[in-house]
Amino acid sequence: MSAVIVRELGLQVYEPVWRAMQSFTNARDETTPDEIWFTEHESVFTLGLNTAPEHLLAPGDIPVIQIDRGGQVTYHGPGQLMIYPLIDLRRAGLGVRDLVTALEQSVVDLAAGYGIRAASRPDAPGVYVNGVKLASIGLRIRRGSSFHGMALNVDVDLEPFSRINPCGFQGLKLTDLARLGADRDLDIVRDKLLPQLLHHLGMDQSLSAVRLSGVPTSLQVPS
Repeated sequence: MSAVIVRELGLQVYEPVWRAMQSFTNARDETTPDEIWFTEHESVFTLGLNTAPEHLLAPGDIPVIQIDRGGQVTYHGPGQLMIYPLIDLRRAGLGVRDLVTALEQSVVDLAAGYGIRAASRPDAPGVYVNGVKLASIGLRIRRGSSFHGMALNVDVDLEPFSRINPCGFQGLKLTDLARLGADRDLDIVRDKLLPQLLHHLGMDQSLSAVRLSGVPTSLQVPS
């Protein structure tokens, strides 16, 4: 089995990365190595396939994009670590619930390393600390492969979340690692999260990670 490729994209506008994920998923075949993309985005609200219009309260000057993941409305912005697992689930022997659990548990374990007690919830995907949301999950599965993924709040302006009902929950509060007394550097958090994620995906023993910057040359994200 080939190594999983880990790509570090840096700060990017949302839509080109989304389109690149779509293109990657459409073009891949049974020999394509799995990839995990880490990035952060310029400010944007994204509307999942199930978003009810009333959950977008007052977007103001922040762009709003309708996209093809599951779930409701959420916000992405600088200081938020995006984790996009582009995985052939059938080949990896994973179900969708397995992938969600792996994403959630990787953040739970990351938080535990900082002495923070975090947990998932059976009624709402994501990771919470005392009922306050730290990480959100929204996925799409196409041709047996996953794209989109998880947003982990590291050191992010939380004000835009007040302009929506986050993930469709009125009054849901959010937090980030910096406010919880942990690291505020995305690179440090990424490097601590990656081994946890590979472990929970079952990839730490069978795969070695090849770390690259940028998306595949055929799917370049415009700068």
